Amino acid sequence: MARSRASVRSGHKPVTKINEAAATADITVQSLRGNISVLMGSGGNITVLTGPEGKLMVDAGIAVSRLRIEAALNGISDAPLKYLINTHWHWDHTDGNEWVHSIGATIIAQENTLKRLSTTTRVEEWNFTFQPWPVGGRPTVTFKTDKTLKFDGETMVLKGFGPGHTDTDVTAYFAKADVMSLGDIFWNGVYPFIDGDTGGSIDGMIRLVNASLKHVTDKTIIIPGHGPVGNRAQLIEFRDMLVAIRANVASLERQNKSLDEVIAAKPTAAFDAKWGGFVIDPVFFTRLVYADL
Repeated sequence: MARSRASVRSGHKPVTKINEAAATADITVQSLRGNISVLMGSGGNITVLTGPEGKLMVDAGIAVSRLRIEAALNGISDAPLKYLINTHWHWDHTDGNEWVHSIGATIIAQENTLKRLSTTTRVEEWNFTFQPWPVGGRPTVTFKTDKTLKFDGETMVLKGFGPGHTDTDVTAYFAKADVMSLGDIFWNGVYPFIDGDTGGSIDGMIRLVNASLKHVTDKTIIIPGHGPVGNRAQLIEFRDMLVAIRANVASLERQNKSLDEVIAAKPTAAFDAKWGGFVIDPVFFTRLVYADL
């Protein structure tokens, strides 16, 4: 049974750290295929589709990056922004919702994202309380499990596989280009955050990765929520890391080890050199997994 979130809180404050970084970070643009690009530097990665009908974004980044995001968007094309899809509710993917909506975008999200953005939400592991988003920053088009959107010659297939990273997660597949945007279901090369306060769990993360793997091939370009653009082999490697660390922590838990004893045993050690260098460090990630078991 999952433990109290307050009892395993790490004391880290990722919200403050990430906001400070976004305030000065450059926004880089990487062209992919099928008129799809990815913007990096403002919290979560931002996917952009552009064509004669306008632009579509997947996630909006952090609001302090607005000027640099707008400059990057204008550098791609001068087409108007028409749609914004939120992969989940977290602020580093939705904080820019309000300004994106203000310039003409319709916001689309899983129905729980609207619920989360419409109320005060406490995330214990971040030691942070989010106030409700302004009305203009909330989705106006919602769905529960599936939605298909045709735009700019592309077909976007949106799927909600249930709780994983949060209880609001969706994937966005660009069928013609064979590009998949996974949001924070996938963190490429870094340990992920798992938001147990809003429905996430290590088991849910593993389940959603496995569900996503059924919808991609070795040719699919996969855009993670954080980290570089990846592929199916890297998504499998991410899944295998989650499974291995979960097993290590579960084994220690079955020995009635306390949290401090589990941390001291270094259940992530085999993976730290590759995955442990971002906001979610090995100790923090161990706490998150321990909280779910």
